[in-house]
This record gives sequence, C-alpha cells and structure tokens, in this order.
Amino acid sequence: MGDAEDVFEGPAVELPEPMQRSRALYRPESEVQRPVRHARGYERFVAFCSEQDVDAAQLGSDPARLVEFLHSSGARIAADSALEAAAGVFAGNVLAHLRPDAQWRTFEGSSPAVGNDDLQFEIEGLPGRIREADVEWLEGFISVIQEWQSEEAESLPAMQPRPVPAAPGQPPYVRPALPVEEFRSPDGQPIPYGSRWGVDGPPLEAYSVDSHTERFAGLHTVARALIEHLREVYDVDAEPDPERVPELLVHSEEVREAVRLTPRDPGAAVLTFGFTSYPGVVVHAGLLHEFIFPSCGCDACDETAESEADRLERLVLAVAAGGYGERYPVGRRGWSEYALTAADGSWSEGGRGEPDAVAGTRLREAELKLQEVPEGWRPWPLRNS
Repeated sequence: MGDAEDVFEGPAVELPEPMQRSRALYRPESEVQRPVRHARGYERFVAFCSEQDVDAAQLGSDPARLVEFLHSSGARIAADSALEAAAGVFAGNVLAHLRPDAQWRTFEGSSPAVGNDDLQFEIEGLPGRIREADVEWLEGFISVIQEWQSEEAESLPAMQPRPVPAAPGQPPYVRPALPVEEFRSPDGQPIPYGSRWGVDGPPLEAYSVDSHTERFAGLHTVARALIEHLREVYDVDAEPDPERVPELLVHSEEVREAVRLTPRDPGAAVLTFGFTSYPGVVVHAGLLHEFIFPSCGCDACDETAESEADRLERLVLAVAAGGYGERYPVGRRGWSEYALTAADGSWSEGGRGEPDAVAGTRLREAELKLQEVPEGWRPWPLRNS
C-alpha cells in the first residue's frame, strides 16, 4: 500500500474475513473481528483523480460530489477493471465514514457491503450502476445517502443476559453418538464435508447446490437428546403436539413434528422444537425468534451434522441457563432483537432485524410480555428445587 491510501481516518486495512452465513449467529468473542471502516485497495482511483485534476480528499468528504464524478467519468473508469474495483473501494470507504456505526461487512457468496444495522450498500458493481443511472436515480441515491447520514445513531444499551452456571450435581448434557457415514460424489469420490475447500474458497456454483442433505439427519437425534436432557434437569411441561407447528414462523410447511417445552416459570423462555423433512430442526425461542439448523445446507457452506449440532446445543443450553434475551420494538424501524450468552461466558452473540411474519396481535402481546423481562429471560427452574 502506498501513501496515496491516506484519504480516510486511520490506517487502510484488508476487508474483514468473509463469514459463512450459517456461522454468523454464533461466534466466540475471540473470533469477532474488529470493525473495518477504512479498507485498502483504492490507490489506483486516487491516481486517476490526480490525472483528472480532481482532489480525492474532497471527493472523500462529499458523497454527492463523488457520485457525480463517478457518473461523469464512468466510461473511462469502466475501461480499466482494476480502476473500477478501486473506485468501488473508495466509494465504500466514503460511506463507512458517514456514520459512527457504519462499517464494511462481508459474507461468503455475497458482495462486500457497507452500512449499519438499518441500511447496507452493496459495493461490488456500484461504480457501474452509478455510471449507467439516469438523473432521477442519481438524485434519489444521493438523497438516500444524505438522509441515512443525517439520522442520529441510536445508542440503545446492549442486552446483557446473565446466565447461571450449572448447579452442583446437575446432570451434564452429553451429545449422543452420531452415525459416521461416507458420502460420495457422482464420480465415486469421497466428499470430505466440513473441510472441502482450501484457501481459495468454494466455487460460485457450490452456493446453489445442496448435496446429500441426509448428512443432517443426526440433528433430529441431537434435538431429541436435548429435549430429554431438559425434561430430566428442569421443571418443564413437554407437549409433543403437531398443533404446535403453526406457532413456528419459518419453514413451517416442512415441519413434520413439533415439541413444546414450557418451563414452570412465566419469566423463562419457552422452546418449541420443529423437526423438518430437510432433514433439520427449527427452534422457536421465546416469543419472536427462530433458529434454523442447518441455517444453510449448501455445498459452499460445507456444514456437517456435527458443526450444526454445536450451534443447536449452544442455543438450547444458553436459553435454559437464562442466557437469552429479546427486545421489541427496537429503534425507529420497530425491529426485534435478541442476545445469547453461554452459561460459561465462552461466547455471546445477538442480532436484530425486521420481525418475521408475525400477526400484529402477536407482536403486541410480545411487546407487553417482554416489558416484564427487560433484563432477559430468566433461567429455567430446576426439578425438585
């Protein structure tokens, strides 16, 4: 990197490592990456600006002027693919510096994006879209940027569930043995699920293929073991009832069996397990959030029953320990939010977004109920306690 990449505050760094979407929910704190607000890779664009007698620093502080420059110079930029890529990185850095809560984000199989929890701008191809846009689109795009920039960053306190550690003598959960199976490709070669891709990552076509989904059948075994463990350790009512299927919001049409566990403490979160035909498991936790296992079974994500069982067990055991909180409505957009913390503090995670397809009456009921547990759902009561 040359000195030209000093337009923005702080040193220019590499983009964050792409995350597999199936792993985005559960990342140990030791693996959480520092936010990237100044990405390297735009030196070629700074040189181009100099050639055009344009001050790159002025473009970096004026998004409207940058958009106009990218539009008027679009043909020359498009003639050099490296220059066009550098222009995209520069534009992303401009957006990342418009708000204190903005940053670069990358997921495997998706274009890098810049934004915050409310709005994301896809960066790949952005110079081309600006180049080909008409005046109306350009004015609208600039208006969106300016409105987003002017919105005051929300400073809601983070939810911090406080799970309780296992009580002395409390029976530990033990994962049941999962069958060891060998899966083969059409040409007869063994498929090493979980370690298929090297440093170059998966090919693009792998994102649209779900091969050997039967490899996830062990998730049903793990879910049943978790249910039995929870019934043994905690004071709960278990209802194996297909009528519970409509309570699930995601993939309910694929659910063939449902089991609801209701702890005998109204301040503790209910868990509903749905067994899908994929095969997989859907867990409805509390009032408004569901978690899918596998969250993605495509060949690119390369998940296994073991890796998804890790996620399933973390979720369920954290909820039972009181390491789960929900909040609704959140912010101007009225989103829902959740937070998870392991009982031993080894990991924590959360997220927010638009509520799933929930009826208005159900949302209102959730809003009122969650006001009763502002610090998060309570730990499940133990049996004979």
